[in-house]
Formats: sequence, structure tokens, C-alpha cells
Amino acid sequence: MNAPSGSFLSMYSHGFARVCVGAPAVRVADPAFNVERALEMAQAAHDKSAALLALPELGLSAYAIDDLLHQSRLLDAVEEAAGLLIAATAELMPVVVAGAPLRWRGRLYNCALVIHRGRLLGVVPKTYLPNYREFYERRHFASGGFVVGEEIEVAGRTAPFGTDLLFHATDLPDFTLGVEICEDVWVPVPPSTRAAMAGATIVANLSASNAIVGKADFRDLLCKAHSARCLMAYLYSAAGPGESTTDLAWDGQASIYENGEKLVEAPRFAEEPQLVAADVDLERMNAERMRQGTFGDCADLEGGTPFRTIDFELAPPLDRDIGFSRAIQRFPYVPSDDARLAELCYEAFNIQAHGLRQRLEGAKTRKIVIGVSGGLDSTQALLVACTAFDQLKLPRENILAYTLPAFATSSTTKSNAWALMKALGVSAQEIDMTPACRQMLIDLNHPAARGEKVYDATYENVQAGARTSLLFRLANQHGAIVLGTGDLSELALGWCTYGVGDQMAHYNVNASVPKTLIQHLIRWCAADRRFGAEAAPVLESILGTEISPELVPGHAGDVPAQLTEDFVGPYALQDFNLYWITRYGFGPRKVAFLSWRAWHDAGRGAWPPNISADKKRAYDLPTIKKWLGVFLKRFFETSQFKRSALPNGPKVSSGGSLSPRGDWRAPSDSSASAWLADLDRIPDRLP
Repeated sequence: MNAPSGSFLSMYSHGFARVCVGAPAVRVADPAFNVERALEMAQAAHDKSAALLALPELGLSAYAIDDLLHQSRLLDAVEEAAGLLIAATAELMPVVVAGAPLRWRGRLYNCALVIHRGRLLGVVPKTYLPNYREFYERRHFASGGFVVGEEIEVAGRTAPFGTDLLFHATDLPDFTLGVEICEDVWVPVPPSTRAAMAGATIVANLSASNAIVGKADFRDLLCKAHSARCLMAYLYSAAGPGESTTDLAWDGQASIYENGEKLVEAPRFAEEPQLVAADVDLERMNAERMRQGTFGDCADLEGGTPFRTIDFELAPPLDRDIGFSRAIQRFPYVPSDDARLAELCYEAFNIQAHGLRQRLEGAKTRKIVIGVSGGLDSTQALLVACTAFDQLKLPRENILAYTLPAFATSSTTKSNAWALMKALGVSAQEIDMTPACRQMLIDLNHPAARGEKVYDATYENVQAGARTSLLFRLANQHGAIVLGTGDLSELALGWCTYGVGDQMAHYNVNASVPKTLIQHLIRWCAADRRFGAEAAPVLESILGTEISPELVPGHAGDVPAQLTEDFVGPYALQDFNLYWITRYGFGPRKVAFLSWRAWHDAGRGAWPPNISADKKRAYDLPTIKKWLGVFLKRFFETSQFKRSALPNGPKVSSGGSLSPRGDWRAPSDSSASAWLADLDRIPDRLP
């Protein structure tokens, strides 16, 4: 569903929700004290403009009180505290989920009260009661597993009661809350699994869960896996300071997860009450579910009892910037952490190399032909080829590498191409394409053939086409295949020559690798000297060279007349746009919001390792909007026909590929009007 409209800078306008988990101090069997601590947490969450606060299991009574749970005076005091909590939230924004023991039809239930703005929205009982090791809940509680479609009275208020409840914010469409309690998540099929399949994008788990050595790691693993499998945000709150330590100790583990990733966690064993907050992307959860068709299939087969949905109006702050605590990676294809980046680079190289190995074996050839320009893409493809040939124990001389200078080739790129081919020990040759290109211009009666400075698409594509045609004929001559070099970013923007041009090859190892990742793959190779000490400075020089197709004459020193990013925009921004639009289907307004949060301040947030200081740039909103508009027009209107006829190539990144046989299938004659209309909703300037 669309996020509600509002200020561009309000995260609630873009499908996000701020959620909190608290581990307040409690006093054993003292509901009056405990409700005051819960209210302090609720006020703090309200001050953070949070949509949700999850508190620990049985927090109004304390958890470890054993047979005191069967004392009527205690249970009366719990109801009184619940009534106070409900009334006191009348002016607070968050949905508060608090734990309490409640009586119903002569039995006692371990319950979660779901409260919002003075209203008891519903009560969810615990389903699975542990009765092993140190826990004996069946001594005191009845299971709520069979309680559906019922009502309960709490402190004079009647509310829906059962394990079949979901809570939906009508003014924040992606906010649907499910609730479970502690042990419920430890069983093979947690109640929240069915809640997620019924539409819950966020689940709160009210827990007590004592601390023993190693248990916290297991809980963390459990919550990560559960949030990933159910494609949801998952809040986990465990009992903390003040619980009885007669036989157990408590660590106050309070954590928030989203789709397999831990966003935040409170320090364990803290002496003070803890409240943690995170901004979760609920629209992302629904987008993931829509794309993962098996999620819906499982819901059809395993959904079970229908859920009741309790509607309420959250009234989030849509009119102002409340900040944004979520870390948005500037380079979504490139981790900022050094260890993760090294692991990704290792995997990417091996995926590319193994793909090429299999293609060589399938084509029954031991040779490839590759054009080496001295630019990023051909460098990466050549490095992959060397890796594959080394793994196959084939001589690198079987890599037939050609540098093909023409009208606008610079001395820098030409020398880098030669230095790289020499350092890698491949078969290297140079074929000057100028005569062949000039002859074609003469045959076309093009003005440039008469010396006129007409550098149009025909002029450029004569060079690109001549190079590709030659490479294919060289492959015929040597019984080889042509290795493509074009990357994912160029395919997205249509920045490639169709057919007899750099769009075509026998096999393309870079087809699903974006430009920003290629830069880091090469940087990783240079930093680690993976291809020897002689190659490393050449790779650094290639990384430092401005990106250009070098098709138009007119160099000014080392700066070519054509800079690619002057035409299609900074690849850093365009790869960002590509990821969020194709991976999740987000609209331009949300993508611009994410891009501004990631890029507007170069001093904030982590950068991938080994990036030089001069490359750490910031982009303001007008710049972001300008190049997003270029992306939308080029991606949706003018370039799909090039992607519909791609050569084979391995999928590398979880961000996807644009192969018509894989992640992206689209008509070649679509309109970008719907996306451009959303682009118009982005302000030209910020206040």
C-alpha cells in the first residue's frame, strides 16, 4: 500500500515506523510500582515519536513470583494497574504492549495487553507454556491456544481476547501488529508465523527468558532467523532489573530485528532500565512478500484459523522531520564493513569465474577474446578471466586480449591497458581501429569523414560497432568466445551500443555487477596485491581515471571530452536508484528520501574501506532529484529493448540482475509517466 502523504522529511510518509522495546525496572509483586515504570517507558517512547512500545512478559506483576500468581489480591492489583496504564496513555502516540496475568472464566492466563490512546485494543494470551527445566508455567496458567473469537473484561473495559488478533493502523497502511509471548517463538511453528502469513508486518514478543551462559546468542539466532523466514520486523523484550533472583538471573535483553538483521540491542545486565528504538521499513516487508510467491503459497496451505483485525488510528507525525535513526548504506551493493566487503569480493569473483569456467567447458573451447580499454569494466572482466583460467590450469596466454584505440582514445587509458595486459601475462595485441572507422564514416557519407566536428550517435557507434565486430571475427579465427565487459549500471541506463556493440558478447561476466561494485572489486584486488605487485599500481591508476566512453575527440590534458557521469549521472546515485527501484519496487519519492538520508552529509555514516577522501562526496536534494529523473526516463522508457536481448552471464548480487531470463522482465515500449508523476512530488528544495 502507499505510505500516507505528508512532509518529505517525515519518515512516516515513506512507510517507516519507529518502534521501541523496553526493559524497565520492576519490583516483585508490586503492580503499583511496575505500572509507573511502564508509564515512564511509554512517555519516553512517545517523546521519540514511536509507533510501538513492547514491554516484558508479566511486567505488571513481575515474572518470577511463582505461587503469588494465585493470590487474588495480587491479581486485583494487576487489574487496577492495567486500568491506570490504559487511562494514562490517552495522550500518548505509541501502541503499548504490556504483560500481565489475567483471569478469564475461572482460569489464569499469561497475557499481553495491547493499548493505544486510552483504549484497550485487545488482549493476546500465551499459547505455549514451558514446563521443563526451571519453568513451571502450567502450574499457574492455562494455555491460550484455543482461545479465539472471545472477549475479556479488564478493569471495567471489554476488549477482544484470543490468539487470533491483529492490530492495524488505518493511517499507516503497512503497520499490522501481531503479538506472542516468550516460549511461543521457541516452538516449531510459532503463533507469529501464522500472524505474519495473515498480514502482520511487525510482531512483538513479550518475554522473561532468564540468562544462562550462551542463551543470549541462541535467542539472537532464533529471532534473526524467525524475522527472516516470516519477512517481518520482530521485537523482543526480556525481563530485566528487579526480577526475583531466587533461582534465576535476568539480563534485560531488548532487541529489534528486521528480515534477518538485528537493528539494535540494549546492553545486557544493565543496572538502569533500557529503552531501544529503531526505524523499521514496513513497506519493504510487504514488498518482499509480494515478490516471494512461496510466502503466499505457505499462507494458503498453513494459514489456519482466520484472524480478527482490530483497526485503530495511529496519528503519526507526518508534518515534520523527527529524525531517522536507520543506517542507509550509500552503496547498497557494497558493504561498509571491511570483513564483509572482503567476503563479498571473494564470492563475487568466484561466482564470475565459475560461470566463465562452465561456459568455456560448454563451448568446448580453451580460449577467450576480450577487448581491453584501460577502463573499469574490461579490467574487471580480464581479472575474472585470469582467475578462471588459473582455476582451470589453462595458460593465461589463451586469453587473447586486444586494445583497440580509435579517434578519442587517451594515452592514459591506452598505457593502462598495455600495462595491465603485460602485468597479467595474457596474450596482448593492439589493433588501431581508426582506419576501419574512418572508412565506414566515408561509406556513410558522414560529415566527420570530411573533417567536420559532428560527433553524433552515428559517429560514436561506428567505433563501438567496429570494435565488437572485430572481436567476434577474432573469436572465429581463433576458435574462442568473446567475453563481454559491460556492467549492470550501463544496462540499467542504456549506456551501451545495441547489437554489434558493447551490449553483445558470447558471455558477459559483468552483466549483473554494478559499476560501484566493480570499482570496489578492483580496489580490493589492488589493496591485497591479488594479481601481483606489478598489477597493483596499474589497478590504482585505472581506478583514478575518469569514467569515459572515449568516443569524442578533444582531451584537455588527462581529462577526456566526454565524462560518462555528465550524461547519465553519478554512478553512486544511479546504482542506489537501481537497487531500491528494482529490488523492492519503491517509488521515486521514497527512493529520493532514502538517497537524501544516505548522501546529504558526507561526514555521517560509514564508507566502504579504501575510498580516498576526494571520493567521499555529498549530494543535495536537487541533485538527487535531477539524476533520479534521468534514471527513470532511461530505465523505464528508452533502454529495455537492450536488456531484452542480453547475452548469458551469472547473477552475482542479491540486488538482482536485469536478465530477461531472470530477475527483470519488462516490455520494451512502456511509459515512465507514473514514476515521473511521483518524482514531481519530491520538493525542489528543502526548507
